[in-house]
Amino acid sequence: MKRTLWPILLAALAAAPSLRAQDAPVCTDRPTKANAPCVVPQGRWQLEADVGSVTRDVRGGLSTQTVYPLNPTLKYGLGGASDIEVSWAPRVRVTTRGDGARTQRTGHGDLLLRVKTRLHVGDAVSVAVIPFVKAPTASTGFGNDRWEGGVALPVSVNLPRGFALTFGPQLDVLADADGSGHHAALSNLVNLSHPLGERLTLAVEYWRQDNADPQGTVRQASADVALIVAATHNLQLDVGANLGLNDRTPDRQFYAGIAYRW
Repeated sequence: MKRTLWPILLAALAAAPSLRAQDAPVCTDRPTKANAPCVVPQGRWQLEADVGSVTRDVRGGLSTQTVYPLNPTLKYGLGGASDIEVSWAPRVRVTTRGDGARTQRTGHGDLLLRVKTRLHVGDAVSVAVIPFVKAPTASTGFGNDRWEGGVALPVSVNLPRGFALTFGPQLDVLADADGSGHHAALSNLVNLSHPLGERLTLAVEYWRQDNADPQGTVRQASADVALIVAATHNLQLDVGANLGLNDRTPDRQFYAGIAYRW
């Protein structure tokens, strides 16, 4: 009898790491701009979405408000250390006011495909790589009708007293403003998070992008803040705000969101 139990015990021990990965709390790339090095466990699905996002910008006497009622990302765990992620906004509404006139347009967004792979997971530092491509599926006037892509390299560092620091270097290959070719844009961020209780976490972030368009370099920067609520083991809720730090960055963005794994 004892000999017959050994195969079962050995199988349980071998499966323990994967079971622990399956049982880990939901880990997301939202709500801030920072990506996380974690991936969705093998064979599981995860939905991350804004359930209301409003961006306002005033430039040259023209006020623009962009609303995403829903902006979902669907992920699937491929196994090992990778997942695949698809993002698409089914509805976008842009309202413009200026010179006593008001116009409103509605449409849908571009399709974004990403594959995330963990490169290293440790008690102190974790790293992942995320190549991505954007397909020009947006409605007329809601995109540039060009293929674009790039790669991100999120790095997470665990600090004393529960603090976590995330860096987010990213290289984008973007279409030129005049449509003649492509150019590089470099961005990075510093994100600091800390739990405020058993289920609540605060995150603050500085983000910057240098877009080297041949028509003239565009530099954007924002200060971001978010609150994350771990509602259950597989459900996360969040709210946040992004504040533009120069005149080339949208003035402010407010959003609420949800993430659910099954």
